[in-house]
Amino acid sequence: MLRVLIFIFIVNNINGQPDHHYECDVRAFPEGFLFGTATSSYQTEGAWNKSGKTENIWDHLTHTQPYEILDHSNGDVADDSYHLYKRDIEMMRELGVHFHRFSISWTRILPTSFPDEINQDGVDYYNNLINEMLKYGIEPMVTLYHWELPQKLQLMGGWTNPNIINWFADFARVAFELFGDRVKYWVTINEPYQICNEGYGDRNMAPMLNVKGVAEYICTKNLLLAHATAYHMYDREYRSKYKGVVFITCSASWYEPESQDHYGAAWESNQFTWAQHLHPIFSHTGDYPRIMKEKIAAKSKEQGFFRSRLIEFTPEEIKFVKGSSDALGLNHYSTTLVYKNESVKHMYESPSFMDDLGVGMASVNDRQGGGMVDDVPWGFYNLLTTIREEYGNPPIYITENGFSTKAGLVDDDRVTYYRGYLSAMLDAIEEGSDIQAYTAWSLMDNFEWKMGYTERFGLYEVDYNSSDRTRTARKSAYVYKEIVRTGTLDMCYAPDLFMPISIDEGH
Repeated sequence: MLRVLIFIFIVNNINGQPDHHYECDVRAFPEGFLFGTATSSYQTEGAWNKSGKTENIWDHLTHTQPYEILDHSNGDVADDSYHLYKRDIEMMRELGVHFHRFSISWTRILPTSFPDEINQDGVDYYNNLINEMLKYGIEPMVTLYHWELPQKLQLMGGWTNPNIINWFADFARVAFELFGDRVKYWVTINEPYQICNEGYGDRNMAPMLNVKGVAEYICTKNLLLAHATAYHMYDREYRSKYKGVVFITCSASWYEPESQDHYGAAWESNQFTWAQHLHPIFSHTGDYPRIMKEKIAAKSKEQGFFRSRLIEFTPEEIKFVKGSSDALGLNHYSTTLVYKNESVKHMYESPSFMDDLGVGMASVNDRQGGGMVDDVPWGFYNLLTTIREEYGNPPIYITENGFSTKAGLVDDDRVTYYRGYLSAMLDAIEEGSDIQAYTAWSLMDNFEWKMGYTERFGLYEVDYNSSDRTRTARKSAYVYKEIVRTGTLDMCYAPDLFMPISIDEGH
């Protein structure tokens, strides 16, 4: 086997100092466990208006309101993966990952937003990407919707228009037809909470509709029905032929009580946020969590509404959504402390999701790094354990987990984060959680939405001052490569060991 070494730099026994000694705890991942990396189309592809692609909601936002992005940047070029995808796949090979998760840009495939016109240049790009990955034994995991709604559909109401259920199903059908013979892992929709609560009930994400306490709930119902429609379509028409796995990916922070006096506030926070989307699909009863339905109905009545602002599912819809996922895709980054006291009563605008929930939130600040994410691995364990106990231990694919830093190749905080979270995940696995895959976010730095390029999540650093968008492996890339190569987590961490990164020919 040919092994191409890039470099080796080892610092040990310098100036007569003895070699370091470490007590090691080596933990093995289950046989067949899958490791991967992830990106999304708007954050990396660039070529925003090239080769037939049309405008989506992030194109529109960043071009018309650039001041909404921290550094006034956009994804027009981003990492230029549209042209540099072979380098991206080379990086996957260097890491030795089993799969890579990426998303399809709706408007790159369907420039009119509808299936009346299929853009062959866009199809060719994704075919080339998929085929090049498969050439080297890397499985594609494809996300259909990672926040890139066509602007044309947004002008017609976007996720608040019930017709989007069929619009999304049409897009899914085109993707299944074009790529289903080679793609075995399909994520229908990425992070319903961020799409609806932050894009429709707030201004944190495009389209920044900000119709609080109303739009996010309409969006959520339509989104879950759209997901279930795509799932049942695949199940009915494509599963026997392609034998793929189709699932939704939900983001889930863990909400921890600030003290035991606030246990109820933490429980309600978890119910309102991630259980809002898991419960209808994975619980034995289906439907939204009861506490959510009761609190929003009561609040709505107090506020003078004639009916609950949370539009409930019909019995037929409950049956349709329940069980509509072969696995649970889980994105997790951190943990938040919550509390409830008198000050919370007047803390939020009314009506709004946060007013409906009615809790205060605070940072854990447990080994706080320089970026957006608190390093709290025990919260990850608590989340995984709760999902196992509450939802009958569904198969889980960790589809995102990662840590942000600023620029720089020596990212010890990210290395510490990955080690801690992987160890917490192993604790859950050893106790019976059916976790089948882990995905590092992200393969490389990218456009981090409203933070622009000020926050870096990449295993590889991207030089945005270079027209070539040069990618360079960070220290965390070497560490992740070794975890993937050995299938073990070596908890003895040598900060002065900089390991080589290489491509194993034949991987």
